[in-house]
Amino acid sequence: MTATISEQKYVCDRHPQGIILVVDDNPANLQVLSSFLDESNFEVWAVRSGEKALQKLNNDNLPDLILLDVMMPGMDGFETCQHLKKDPRSEDIPVIFMTALSETADKVKGLRLGAVDYITKPFQHEEVLVRIEHHLKLRNLTKSLIDKNTELQKTQTQLIQAEKVATLGQLAAGIAHEVNNPINFIAGNLNFLEQYVQEIIGLIELYQKHLSEPPNEIKNALEKSNLSFLLNDISKIIQSMQLGTNRVTEIVSSLNKFSRHSEAGKKIADLHEGIENTLLIIGHRLKANAHRDAIKIIKEYGDLPLVECYPGEINQVFMNLICNAIDAIEESQKNQNFQETSNNPGVIRITTEVRGEKVILKFADNGSGISEAEQTKIFDAFYTTKPIGKGTGLGLSIAYQIVVNNHHGKLYYQSYLGKGLEFIIELPI
Repeated sequence: MTATISEQKYVCDRHPQGIILVVDDNPANLQVLSSFLDESNFEVWAVRSGEKALQKLNNDNLPDLILLDVMMPGMDGFETCQHLKKDPRSEDIPVIFMTALSETADKVKGLRLGAVDYITKPFQHEEVLVRIEHHLKLRNLTKSLIDKNTELQKTQTQLIQAEKVATLGQLAAGIAHEVNNPINFIAGNLNFLEQYVQEIIGLIELYQKHLSEPPNEIKNALEKSNLSFLLNDISKIIQSMQLGTNRVTEIVSSLNKFSRHSEAGKKIADLHEGIENTLLIIGHRLKANAHRDAIKIIKEYGDLPLVECYPGEINQVFMNLICNAIDAIEESQKNQNFQETSNNPGVIRITTEVRGEKVILKFADNGSGISEAEQTKIFDAFYTTKPIGKGTGLGLSIAYQIVVNNHHGKLYYQSYLGKGLEFIIELPI
């Protein structure tokens, strides 16, 4: 090896324990450390300035640990460490300062900037090796804990999602079953009631035909009660009741289709039917209220094939996305007066199409959109922008798990701050 070195990369023939970036403006120090670490089975990157160190970190690969000299011309070690800890890519890489400074204030300054340890010059090889191995072990343990924690959160989200799907399905199926019997009873008897009323009207008309001059008491009663209006209105009331029972029957049918409680495994499903059933169930939330006009649903349906999926889970995704769109519209209109909301009513646009071997479903609203800070966390479990008690922060996380993990699809979004948010689902046919 030459007496001096500028910037070199040392790679041992054996499988390295890790990559060490050594930053020191002194060629002799670089040579000693690089040679020693190479012999200790580490891959070594050697640079002579803080600027070069930051450039080195722009590569795809990153070191496992950084040995950083404090006293360097230009950008010193403290400033270099500050830059390292501000960069998300390098913020968790352990930094060990190398210095001849013995003042406590200097050590405290370095530790506060994010360094994990100090190595004093002149170097003691055994001490350097022990400190490096110790901090690499700590970093690997930390990484392992983070991975385990992420895995636990994912498992917890999946368990909650499975429980919610099961509970929602059981609830929907139970309500549908309980409502179905009485509504069938009412619907069946309405047919008989209509028949009986028509017979009574026929008898009254027959009486009027043959007894055109009834006693004064009956005449007065007929004038007071307005018989013709009553007979006409009874028929209208029965027709309205029949429409109402038909509507309830549709809702019960939608609940059954939405929950798919009795089905197991993947089924061939009509996604448009799932969307329509979802809209029917949450129809009350789309209606006008004291603060806003009705939310308009614009459907731009393409010609979709039947898709193999878990219908109950996909319906839950539709429910989450549409309810989120309603919440976003209501939140954006909360501080507006009624006139302003009337001039800019809430709109949810649902678009479907086939693209290659995938179906694409888009749910767009004209709410306020989301900020860049929120975009990075939107699919995180338990993250919500809603006030305490207004949301669990699980809806989009569960939707993501269902689409991506359970159906091998994609779920992503496009946000237009101040204009709205669009979620896109891609499902393989």
